[in-house]
Amino acid sequence: MMGTQKGNRKRMKWLAPIAALMLAITACSGGNGGGAATAGTGGESTTEETGSTAELRDVSVVLDWTPNTNHTGLYAAVDQGFYEKEGLNVSILQPGAGGADQMVASGEVPFGISYQESITQARVQGVPLVSLAAVIQHNTSGFAAPTDRNIKSPKDFEGKRYGGWGSPVEEAVMKSIMDQEGADVSKVENINMGDADFFTAVKRDIDFAWIFYAWTGIEAELRNEPIDMLYVKDYSESLDYYTPVIATNEKQLADDPELVKAFMKATAEGYQYAIDHPAEAADILIKAVPDLDPELVKASQEWLSPKYQDDAAQWGWQKPEVWKNYGEWMSSQNLLEGDFDSAKAFTNDYLPAADGK
Repeated sequence: MMGTQKGNRKRMKWLAPIAALMLAITACSGGNGGGAATAGTGGESTTEETGSTAELRDVSVVLDWTPNTNHTGLYAAVDQGFYEKEGLNVSILQPGAGGADQMVASGEVPFGISYQESITQARVQGVPLVSLAAVIQHNTSGFAAPTDRNIKSPKDFEGKRYGGWGSPVEEAVMKSIMDQEGADVSKVENINMGDADFFTAVKRDIDFAWIFYAWTGIEAELRNEPIDMLYVKDYSESLDYYTPVIATNEKQLADDPELVKAFMKATAEGYQYAIDHPAEAADILIKAVPDLDPELVKASQEWLSPKYQDDAAQWGWQKPEVWKNYGEWMSSQNLLEGDFDSAKAFTNDYLPAADGK
């Protein structure tokens, strides 16, 4: 997701595929009874005390985009045996053509990486996605520009070229923060970036784009290409939403809550490991995905690990007001096509208790 602006566009293009999600749910409604992945015979665990083997249950979790440090906790939970301890043999998958949300909503897989904005949009159209945990406690995305473009505030967007992916949410967010400074969003030139990444695009076509600092911002540091970063959360409390989150669907919660509980217990342990051991966690991700740039992974992990939990009482915790505020903001921007019940969009019930029990 975070490595290029192409990845950002893939993950933010959430307004269009809702109909596809609904079709997928209809097509799969007679399937495996809620998408608890393939139960059964994919792995074995040996108990040291007895020497006996216990069968592990095969479970899949699908990523939102290519592996990156948003996902380190999942890889750590596999590597450190946290899933195995809960009786699970977990496979981490790349998303299919329809994306992670469609795979989770249809029951093809029980768990996936999603975003508060896409779940909010899905819920108002009857797609039963539910967020189980906030991967990162505060929004680390924002508008970024090379320092030579002199974009120090939203007012400076005027007369500049914005590179994006053509979603209504982009202009809505831009307008929302520009309005605070009496700036005019119509004076921003919108350019479709195509397949160009941030660094190519700002040299060739655009002045600024929407990025996640944990990856593209850190990459800018490593490339010695300084940027100015305007975090959207700094301009509106409503824009400090959860991105990304771990999602499931309502049928999965109803049919097999114990699986959800076991998966989330191990996942929380994996992210706690990444919080406590960023260097070792980075090495785990690099080993699992050798195509990644090791220097970028290590620097990104060092920056991001403290931000997973940040000021929350525990990793993954979601505040009702964050879901309510962002839903109301989306409604105010005419980005929702129905009523949004924020209380049904997320749950903290499957996070382990603070004492780890």
